[in-house]
Amino acid sequence: MSTPAPNPVAIAVAQFAPTDDETDNLERIARLAGDAANRGALLVVFPEYSSYFSVGMAGAEAVEHAQSLHGPFARALAELAAELGIHLVAGMIERVDGESERVANTLVALGPDGDLVARYRKLHLYDAFGARESDWIVPGPVEEPAVFAFAGFTVGLQTCYDLRFPEVTRRLVDAGADLVAVPSEWVRGPLKELHWQTLATARAIENTIYLAAADHAPPVGVGRSMIVDPMGVEVAALGELNAEVAVAWITPDRVASTRVVNPALRLRRFRTTTDREAAR
Repeated sequence: MSTPAPNPVAIAVAQFAPTDDETDNLERIARLAGDAANRGALLVVFPEYSSYFSVGMAGAEAVEHAQSLHGPFARALAELAAELGIHLVAGMIERVDGESERVANTLVALGPDGDLVARYRKLHLYDAFGARESDWIVPGPVEEPAVFAFAGFTVGLQTCYDLRFPEVTRRLVDAGADLVAVPSEWVRGPLKELHWQTLATARAIENTIYLAAADHAPPVGVGRSMIVDPMGVEVAALGELNAEVAVAWITPDRVASTRVVNPALRLRRFRTTTDREAAR
């Protein structure tokens, strides 16, 4: 007797342009999350820096607006997740003990009971294309991959510039992730939109996973938030809209069937290791 296939589940990417108005950011998050939930989504991924963002933000400003994982922003997300009965993933500026000029660029994942189910501090800082994120952000520690269970999937967390480092996603997959959430603030610039689409699609194809990438809307971000399936198909995508939600129905069967026809993970001859693991 065959085992029934798991039912599809809806997930969403929510795109908006966070500002330095923290109250307004939370109001827009609530509206977009409510829209996604009304359309059936049980997981909604929001952009990097959803709690607070300003152009040219630096140390003193970031520290002033940084919060703890139990501060007002995380508590508001927890209440919203519990109210809607969904999982929420979003980026925030986290206060770091002992740091007076730098903060952490952190992702939080809240479950439908309001609990914090995962936390990830950005590993690769955006010191590229003329920017120096490391001037005011503390790089996250190399630790166990940030994953959590969701509706038959294991969801992994990574942030924006991490997409340019394939080993980040591969370590999540080695930890069991078959859906990766990528909150981002992918800055506009020559060929940057092409990089965004190409890298997000490549990470999905090479790992045979779903990838949900939520970006800032213009004028700073490229927009183009998307959900990519294990064969590299954009099953939901947004254009250059100020604030919008894209919803896709996904199933573990799509991952399993893709891995039959494209057994790249099984056939690979190398494994990912961190410097710390290699030294053991």
